[in-house]
Amino acid sequence: MDFQLSEEQRLWRKSVHDFVKKEIKPLAKEINENEEIPPQLLKKMGPLGLLGMSVPEACGGAELDSISIAIAIEEIAWGDGGTALTIEAHNELGCAAVAAFGSESQKNKWLPPVASGEGKLTSLALTEPQAGSDLRNIKTSAKKEGDSWVLQGSKAWITNAGKAAFIVTLAVTDPDKGSRGMSMFIVPTDAPGLSIAPPEKKMGAGGTHSHAVSYENVRLPLENLLGKQGEGLQQTLHVLDGGRISVGAISVGIAQGALDEAVKYARERHSFGKPLQDHQAIQWLVADAATEIHAARLMVYYAAWLKEQGQPFTQAGAAAKLFATEMAERVSYSAIQIHGSYGYSREYPVEAMYRAARLMTIGEGTSEIQRLVIARKVFKDGPLQIP
Repeated sequence: MDFQLSEEQRLWRKSVHDFVKKEIKPLAKEINENEEIPPQLLKKMGPLGLLGMSVPEACGGAELDSISIAIAIEEIAWGDGGTALTIEAHNELGCAAVAAFGSESQKNKWLPPVASGEGKLTSLALTEPQAGSDLRNIKTSAKKEGDSWVLQGSKAWITNAGKAAFIVTLAVTDPDKGSRGMSMFIVPTDAPGLSIAPPEKKMGAGGTHSHAVSYENVRLPLENLLGKQGEGLQQTLHVLDGGRISVGAISVGIAQGALDEAVKYARERHSFGKPLQDHQAIQWLVADAATEIHAARLMVYYAAWLKEQGQPFTQAGAAAKLFATEMAERVSYSAIQIHGSYGYSREYPVEAMYRAARLMTIGEGTSEIQRLVIARKVFKDGPLQIP
């Protein structure tokens, strides 16, 4: 395999990096303090292709390869972790589900508006109050009544629900069939009976919003079934495999941003008569951070490459997410240590990076779940090998 980025991918990285440096990074503090991404910022992302990375070109999207998507999400996270998670969930969960499993008519109807930057995003609703990682225990149901599906139930911690044009929803359609009794549906957010609660108050990543969602006799046309009835859980796991690569990319971006701030501070700050960068204790923290970021980035890109090649990538994606998310916590922790007391102050960005990094080990499968996925794959298929 070739670890070298193509010229097109390098130009894409520069284009996104320049956009983030100009449009997102200067607003990171404001976004976290106000817990809101300015609407004009989202609109600017549309023409660049950042809102349609997983959307086919025929539907107005950029239809990027998996490595290019990881590059873009990493760069956005370098600017602000919460903004990156919002864009990741939109592209790699909501849009990706419709792009992967939708009919041509569904893709043509639902994807063009959300890829253009018109102000609406997408969302994927899996988690429920009593079922997070245990998706087989979800209770939200969908029953066929005449020419409609009727949804009942509730979801929790649903990213982007408040700004979404539609929410792809996993529901039980055949209770007696277990894992083969779930299906996915496209639920427009203006559907009668759908209620979206205000955003949850969270520890960090203020730019991304999570909501409780309830379905009370939400009636949908039969054509809003996404893919085949009974294949919802398998579809969900496929989408999550790709999403884990992107959460790993977010973590790399957050960590890179934290390291950049730490290096900048260590060059400027003096202690015991010399710059912090000349102290061995600081050098070791920086060396470990740089090494781990490099390793995590390679793991993320490798998993993305496997996905792009059409090869199995579940184990690689889980390993990349596990290592990158836990790495981002370590690196942002070290960045705060390098800053000393100032690292704990909101006047410096590293404290917000630390809080954003903490979420990544939880969302789209906790570290514990990733370890289960990896271990099961190792026992079944053996450890990862370079093809």
